[in-house]
Amino acid sequence: MNRIFSGVQPTGNLHLGNYLGAIRNWVRLQDAYECIFCIVDMHAITLWQDPKELTRNIREVTAGMIAAGVDPAKHIVFNQSMVPAHAQLAWIFNCVARMGWLNRMTQFKDKAGKHKENASVGLFAYPNLMSADILTYKATHVPVGEDQKQHLELARDTAQKFNNDFGVEFFPLPEPIIPPEAARIMSLRDGSKKMSKSDESDYSRINMTDDADTIALKIRKAKTDLEPLPGAMEGLEGRPEASNLLGIYAALSGKEKAQVVTQFEGQQFSDFKKELVDLAVSVLGPINTEMKRLMTDTAHIDAVLRSGAERADAIAAPIIKDVYDIVGFLRP
Repeated sequence: MNRIFSGVQPTGNLHLGNYLGAIRNWVRLQDAYECIFCIVDMHAITLWQDPKELTRNIREVTAGMIAAGVDPAKHIVFNQSMVPAHAQLAWIFNCVARMGWLNRMTQFKDKAGKHKENASVGLFAYPNLMSADILTYKATHVPVGEDQKQHLELARDTAQKFNNDFGVEFFPLPEPIIPPEAARIMSLRDGSKKMSKSDESDYSRINMTDDADTIALKIRKAKTDLEPLPGAMEGLEGRPEASNLLGIYAALSGKEKAQVVTQFEGQQFSDFKKELVDLAVSVLGPINTEMKRLMTDTAHIDAVLRSGAERADAIAAPIIKDVYDIVGFLRP
């Protein structure tokens, strides 16, 4: 069976965009692949994290994944820092990847902005750690959104260069898994901006920890325009908020967006929002309840992560041993 590796940062406030854009897709892939799901806490500290918050967030993200349907008994769920091979292979890849490759990474430019001289070395070099995450397990496939394609291309380039440099056919070139219509969920306050936990307004997003009343309130307050809903996709041009809300309904219901546009043709937003509230609560409510239950049992979450790390290490340790032999490291 082909092997998937995928990771999520433990930065707290898992929201609807995380669920629809990543976690739900992981659940769907579980029957077709051997899956390794990682909470990438080493990536998280490329920007400063409060240590106590980081610990809590690792557990919360794990709870959210399990509540959404990721099966930690059938597949591997763990946090990255518990498996040494990630850091070990990342250093080797620091010596394989080229500066020019990293200079082209758009996410570093976005995160560092005008202050790149003050950014951490980790923020600049973390794509090499991402490559190591994937190749430590010789993963054959990686689920990616549009904004992650560049990082997977870097992993492929690095694997190819390692193989060429040492005259081996050791690392596979992982293939992307791109959902047919990846759910790109935008802010409830500004349909031109991606839904984000960093947005100052909590009303910009639906968190996976929100209860039914909070979800309903946020959807009712979501920004709209004055026109009724259109009957064709072309009618969404220049209407980002309408497009976003219809897209959320489509993603939650499993329908094509065009179907949803036809379904609600001519309706006022007030009526449509009632339907969206009912749907969102029916999908997210059970996840919210289970997530809260899991967060009261941190011993169980820690046991899941510990078991997952042991299983992950059992795969990674022999691979890193082979890499060390290929590179020529002596271990008497």
